[in-house]
Order: sequence, then structure tokens, then C-alpha cells
Amino acid sequence: MLEEWQERIRSANANRKPLEIRGHGSKAFYGETPRGELLDTRGLAGITSYEPSELVVTARAGTPVAELEALLAAQGQCLPFEPPRFRGAGEGTGTVGGMVASGLSGPARASSGSVRDHVLGLSLIDGHGALLNFGGTVIKNVAGYDVSRLMAGSLGILGLVTEVSLKVLPTPKARATLRFDLGQGQALDQLCRWSGQPLPINASAWWDGALLLRLAGARAAVDSAIARLGGDVIPEDLAQPFWDGLRDQSDEFFVGAMRAVQGGAALWRLALPQTAPPLDLPGEQLVEWGGAQRWVVTPLPAARLRERAAALGGHATLFRARDKSPGAFAPLSAPLMKIHRELKRRFDPAGIFNPGRLYPEL
Repeated sequence: MLEEWQERIRSANANRKPLEIRGHGSKAFYGETPRGELLDTRGLAGITSYEPSELVVTARAGTPVAELEALLAAQGQCLPFEPPRFRGAGEGTGTVGGMVASGLSGPARASSGSVRDHVLGLSLIDGHGALLNFGGTVIKNVAGYDVSRLMAGSLGILGLVTEVSLKVLPTPKARATLRFDLGQGQALDQLCRWSGQPLPINASAWWDGALLLRLAGARAAVDSAIARLGGDVIPEDLAQPFWDGLRDQSDEFFVGAMRAVQGGAALWRLALPQTAPPLDLPGEQLVEWGGAQRWVVTPLPAARLRERAAALGGHATLFRARDKSPGAFAPLSAPLMKIHRELKRRFDPAGIFNPGRLYPEL
């Protein structure tokens, strides 16, 4: 399989023929419109190495994320960054390669880190058809620039990821979800205060006048936090579906968002400082990650929304929309775009991998 891919990439490079790298296609909506001849990664699947005692797993790019998570769960371990499991064109819910290339994380991102933080090493085929290896399979294995983590969030524009080594963690011994009836401003203030305290806060979400807080860790720590924080304890059989729905964007807020998108609105993902105030914007909002990630469903023009996000020290991504002509990602400054172009030139000189998927210039 690898040899076939290398030969195909060499041919595409020589003929400057673009390739669309895709697994399940579960994140085809994300970023700019995919284009090029399909290069399907699903044929290269399977777990190549797993050392539960070392908290490290290595999987091929086409491995379904669901298969990987099932293997980890059997050993009482997990992917702590909770990658979203969107439903793809082939009814799959995402592959390991797509998980890394998209760089998306779920509700626990603020407490457990991102996909990038858990990538220890990977292999990829560059635009010349060469198989390259970066990083390794141990946590302390980085000298100089960590190229393997550069691939997280690159949307496949730099190369075809073939295998990834990831740091995993034990599943928390105890979990609990608390609900507080608070306005957005009150919720943000409270989250800021809690963030400076030794509390086992694993995830948070505010929407429609309610703040939900997920605690996770040792049983004693979780019980102590419940007694200290108060709030209403949500039964686990009700709480887990909520967090799963938030992770996979299948809960009520996102279902409503998709209806609004069909009607001409847009779903925006704003990355802001945790201390940023509530946003006075038309439409619905959902706040995650202690205030650092804010979902906004609004008909507001892209330029105005991005100006607002930039004024607060953040940026806005056009996550889902019928019209992405304003650009999926916030425009880069000239120096940053120069760096992006140079990286693209080094890894993919003919520009064959997912052209324009991250930015039209790339």
C-alpha cells in the first residue's frame, strides 16, 4: 500500500495533479472546499503497536477512531482530548489520520490538552513521494522543532500522514456533572474564579442560561469538589449523552445551528482569551473551554464578526456555512503567511496535497 501511494504521489507531483486526501470524509465540511483526485486512506488501517503500561499507541492513518477508542477502553484508557466523531460520507465517524489533520478536540480540551499535545510522532509521505518519520514513541523524544505536531491541524496540505503515535491516559476513576442556573456573564466570571483553584474540572459548557461543569479524577477529589461547589448533580445516564452530543455536535444547540445554516446563517467557532467578556451578538451562543471557545450561530457579516474577535485578542473560524466565500479561517498576517508558504513549498513543492483546503493561497 505505501509503495503504491508513493508511486501515485510521485506521478501526481510530476504532472502537478492535485490529490484530495480523505478517509471517512467526516470532516469534508471543515475548511475550504476539498478538490483533487481522491486518495482514500481507509486501506491503510490497523493498530501497529500498543503499550498500555507506557501510555502509548501507534495506529495507521486509515484506522477508525472508534476502533482505536474501543481498544483503549478495554484497557481502561482513552484519548483525553475527545476528538469529535462526525458522521462521514461512508457512514464512518472519522479516521486517525483525519483526526490529526483536522486538529479538532472535544469538551475536555481546556483541561487535557489538544490533539497536537498528544502526538508523539508520525510518518508521512511528502510531495516528492518520500516516506519521512518524525518524533517517536516516547514522551521525552523531541530535540529541535517538533515537526510531527506541525501536522496537527494542517488539513493534509503538507503531506499524507501514514501512521501516528499518540500519548493516551487512564480513564478517570470518577466523574460527575453539576448544573448551575447562571447568565453568560455570571458563568464566565465563575469559571475564571474556579480556574485558579485546585478543582478537578474536566469540561464546561454554558448555553441558554445554564452552566454545566464536568468533574473528573479520583473519587475523593470529585466528591470534595461537589460538596464545595454546590449546584445540582446531573445523573450520569443523562450527563454522558449531553457531553457526547457536545463532542460530536449532535446535541440540541448544534442541531438548531444546522437548521439555521440551511436558512442562510453561519456557525462560527471563536477562539478567545478565557477572560473575554460576553459577546453582544445576534443569534445563539454556546461557550466551552472555560470561556476560551465560543460557538456563535449568526447572520452577522464575516468581517464584523472577525473584527470583534480580533479586538478581544482572538480569531473566528467559519465552521459551517452554505457560503464560505469570506474564507473559512481568519486571514493571516504577511509574516505568518510567508511561513505557511515556505512550509508548503518544502513539503509539497508542486502543491498537490489538498490544495486550497487551509487557505486558497496554499
